Amino acid sequence: MGVDLKAKYLGAMLGSALGDAIGELAFWNREREGLSDAVERSQELRYTDDTAMAIGLAESILEKRGIDQHHLGDTLSRNFFQEPWRGYAPGPPTIFSLVRSSGISYVEAARSLFDGAGSLGNGAAMRITPVALVFHDAGSLYEAAAASAEVTHGHPVGKDGAAVLAWAIAQALKLDPEREFPAETFTQGLIDFARTEQIRSKMALVRALTREEMPPHLAANQLGRSVAVDESMPFAIFSFLRHAQSFEGCLLCAILHGGDRDTLGAMAGAISGAHLGIEAIPLPWRQKLENGTLLEELATSLHELTR
Repeated sequence: MGVDLKAKYLGAMLGSALGDAIGELAFWNREREGLSDAVERSQELRYTDDTAMAIGLAESILEKRGIDQHHLGDTLSRNFFQEPWRGYAPGPPTIFSLVRSSGISYVEAARSLFDGAGSLGNGAAMRITPVALVFHDAGSLYEAAAASAEVTHGHPVGKDGAAVLAWAIAQALKLDPEREFPAETFTQGLIDFARTEQIRSKMALVRALTREEMPPHLAANQLGRSVAVDESMPFAIFSFLRHAQSFEGCLLCAILHGGDRDTLGAMAGAISGAHLGIEAIPLPWRQKLENGTLLEELATSLHELTR
């Protein structure tokens, strides 16, 4: 393989965080040139709750050597109360406060949201990279991803979207970027891995739009760009497929077409970084990433855990 596995772990973790940070800048700099200028002017590329929760997930996996839902919930909750200003959606803070006040489990609290339906937002998918890295070669990838999601996202679509993104990152990790990208096999795998009709049908649409070489702005309209996982994760995957050999191209495609830009960037950046490796990510971006050293250390530890 042209890129070693550790470089891909680093690429996935830093790629997701940079996608998050640059995606956040894209809310105010919506054209490519203006965004590039904003990134260049920034002394530090600061991430949001997307990366804060990915860090918490990595920390918990490393401490428990797997998915422990109670420990994961405690870790995410602790990190939230230390940095509540990261831009969290209402769901996780509500869950964390409910667990503190009532003593019920995180899974029970998560299921109580939205009149007992649970969240189908993209918050479990945006943080899933550590699960994909540790379980990329395991038959239990789906179960691990769903268990990590269930701490905050009780809806089947919320869990399924996180698991399918984990599969995409895991497959990207295994592929040699110096060989032709197997788009047909990859997209069929996405369809086969999904367990809900909502996600499965969107993965089929991703395949169709990729085959047709649909312009991204039109694809975004069909796939969606909202905070719902079935209306954002598919366009992140489309952006990767459209620019499988360019981290910068993938990221800009994901974040310059509106919607939930930081999370689209985090999801797309994770897949692209896992495929291409850390060296494919522009060095000036990496040098400006907030807590870049911590993210590199976590990626290295996750790699050592799976050796």
